[in-house]
Amino acid sequence: MAKPVVAIIGKPNVGKSTFFNYLIGERKSIVEDTPGVTRDRVYGETTWKDKAFTVIDTGGIEVGSKDAITEQIKLQAEIAIDLADCIVFMTDVTSGVTSQDQDISLILKKSKKPVLLVVNKVDDFKRYENDVYEFYNLGFGEPLPISSSHSKGIGDVLDKVYDLIPEVNIDEEDDTIKVCLIGKPNVGKSSLINKILGENRLIVSDVAGTTRDSIDSYFENEFGKYTFIDTAGLRRHSKVDEDIEKYSVLRTELAIERSDVCLLLIDCLEGVTDQDAKIAGLAHESGKAVIIVINKWDEYDKENGTLDNYTKDVYNRLSYLSYAPIIFISAKTGKRVNNLYSLINKVAENNSLRIKTSVLNELLAEAIAMVQPPTDKGKRLKIYYMTQVAVKPPTFAIFVNSKKLFHFSYERYIVNKLRDTFGFVGTPIRMLTREKSDKNEEN
Repeated sequence: MAKPVVAIIGKPNVGKSTFFNYLIGERKSIVEDTPGVTRDRVYGETTWKDKAFTVIDTGGIEVGSKDAITEQIKLQAEIAIDLADCIVFMTDVTSGVTSQDQDISLILKKSKKPVLLVVNKVDDFKRYENDVYEFYNLGFGEPLPISSSHSKGIGDVLDKVYDLIPEVNIDEEDDTIKVCLIGKPNVGKSSLINKILGENRLIVSDVAGTTRDSIDSYFENEFGKYTFIDTAGLRRHSKVDEDIEKYSVLRTELAIERSDVCLLLIDCLEGVTDQDAKIAGLAHESGKAVIIVINKWDEYDKENGTLDNYTKDVYNRLSYLSYAPIIFISAKTGKRVNNLYSLINKVAENNSLRIKTSVLNELLAEAIAMVQPPTDKGKRLKIYYMTQVAVKPPTFAIFVNSKKLFHFSYERYIVNKLRDTFGFVGTPIRMLTREKSDKNEEN
């Protein structure tokens, strides 16, 4: 059974994201004084007393605005309201009750959901009583004063939330694969998730950079359970000149860190750019399983050999991702999107694959017999044994008589033997060299 959902709703810049970050214990939502910074629904998990629940931070609602993005923010907030078991309606004591608050209160009343009216930015609780009365006019009973930035009054709000949400059993093993979508702006990351979910879960716009936060979307089908994480597109470094964009770069890196699999989306009409290579490097260096997803393939002019030539070009530009499988899709039409699930399962499994030490050393002995280790000035590299020390990514320690003699080319040869034997499709392999003295070795 899914966890209960608590949605935080309110007009722009009332402190919803600060409150959200406090609840989940991390800086997941962007906190910025610019109204409208949080634009999609942002999810987090938290526990109060013995109840676990999901919290949704939403973009500020501006009722009546004709701006396209603002209209979509309103739509996303309404979806969050529909999902919620309980709603935290946040207002701002410094601005008093505004017409926007009145408009939002009408939306919430129509939802028929339990609503807690919270008045934020109350730094002086003694003075608060003089400012509280007008908030009763919103029609949700007694307002709850808090100061998100000073962590005051939040426990009282959580006690009320606790009483309103159902209790569920969450002691089930989490076998969900976390899949992070990465790529430069406007390559179709949000469109792909929307196609997978079959709903307008994320704002889709042709304005580059629409997704600023990383957004978690749970999905389950016959192939397995997945959490898809949409991220802000990383811009070229020269364009990262606003605080918001800097947060988005950090958010993408953090989203990669907490994922199991990264889907690197590339616009087939543009091909692999320097920006794509930089983003791919983040996933590779983090040791994540990677799938290269070539999007908008329905729009590409094709002839005999096009797919093979395109594949070769991608691997030429992203040579360090030669282990990553490539899939050609159309997020718009849904072509080959269903093929993603089995591929995600495969690379996630390979990223967690563990090989017995005895099997590894049989392979090592065979590899050494086929290609002798290198020598330098009459001294030959000796390889004693190899063992796996970690997964995610598969990491091997290899013990030798001299690190200096263990050239990169021979290390690559050993890694290729591992791939030839065990597959390891979609995952990087790490090799740690350990020097071990040989008492019988002549100096």
